[in-house]
Amino acid sequence: MSIQVSQLSKVYGKQKAVNSISFDVRPGDILGFLGPNGAGKSTTMKIATGYIPPSSGEVKVAGFDVVKEAKQVRQNIGYLPEHNPLYLDMYVHEYLGFIASLHGIKGKKKKERVAQMINLCGLMVEQNKRISMLSKGYRQRVGLAQALIHDPKVLILDEPTTGLDPNQLAEIRKLIKEISKDKTVILSTHIMQEVKALCNRVIIINRGEIVANDTVERLTAGRGALLRIEFQSEVPRKELQSLPGIQELQGRGTKYTIKAKKDLREPLFRFAAEKGWVILSMQLEEQNLEEIFHQLTSTQSVGDLS
Repeated sequence: MSIQVSQLSKVYGKQKAVNSISFDVRPGDILGFLGPNGAGKSTTMKIATGYIPPSSGEVKVAGFDVVKEAKQVRQNIGYLPEHNPLYLDMYVHEYLGFIASLHGIKGKKKKERVAQMINLCGLMVEQNKRISMLSKGYRQRVGLAQALIHDPKVLILDEPTTGLDPNQLAEIRKLIKEISKDKTVILSTHIMQEVKALCNRVIIINRGEIVANDTVERLTAGRGALLRIEFQSEVPRKELQSLPGIQELQGRGTKYTIKAKKDLREPLFRFAAEKGWVILSMQLEEQNLEEIFHQLTSTQSVGDLS
């Protein structure tokens, strides 16, 4: 495993920011790490990168313990924090060379590595500019380049696209996708479209606890579907509600919305035929990631809703 988190907790005074969570991230994964503000995402990532110690539990990166083997962890992990800390007075190539030196990369290898990162992150035109002169999109590219300069196995990105315009968003997503071909990536974001576009796995954390851990496809499929149906004439609500499998029924008369854990179109068609009801239309809508996120992280519905 690229990352192993076992019974991890972090306590600040009386507040538990992270409460005994466990998960693994495999080589080649792009993991979407989701949760509302204050859920424990950034705390977990800061522990994984060695920036803060855990209160209890264990985190391993590329097989190395973040507390006992911090040096080896730093060699294997690249980190882009939410607030991208850059030396604004330095030139792009100068800054990347400085970061390379901090990682012990010297001489010809340093020049080659800086050139590779400038090319990979699309900084050729900007490499001789001061960082203070760059747009936010290009500053994020510089942040990604510094996180990659030492060729880590694991890349942790804390909300890397916050504040970017649509063009910059597309460019940074494309760059992350390219990088992920030979890296394990953990991506924290509030943008569900980004998760669907980039990630093959999703973890949702709420109040310091994991409330979902699955692929996007299984997560959305496993949470049920909405079936919108229209009949030719009015249908008794109590009779319709007697169909097995219905979790929730809304509507009246000829139009209803049915919530169920599985696709009820076929049994509903047979049920309607037995009753002599004529169906004019049926439309199945799987719950999207935004709806699932809201269900799992709202104060009214904390926990697994499956």
